[in-house]
Amino acid sequence: MEKTIVTLSGKDTVGIIAKVCTFFAENGINILDISQTTGDGRIDMMMVVDTSGFKGRFKDLVDGLDRVGEDVGCTIKAQHEAIFDMMHRI
Repeated sequence: MEKTIVTLSGKDTVGIIAKVCTFFAENGINILDISQTTGDGRIDMMMVVDTSGFKGRFKDLVDGLDRVGEDVGCTIKAQHEAIFDMMHRI
């Protein structure tokens, strides 16, 4: 299993989660965990996904999520789980 942490932040609008989930489904990416907070017209979401079924390079994943983010008006970032863990270690 190849875990990747995906974060999304921006203005909350109809269809954001659907578009992100559609991108994942079309690219063989399984969502393992999701947490989200919404309020004051904003959405912040963190997902743990399994990218072992993704056929492209990690850069292709990042670029694809950038395009989805542009479509929905949000910032979407992806990091390998190990890098995310190192950055958030106290």
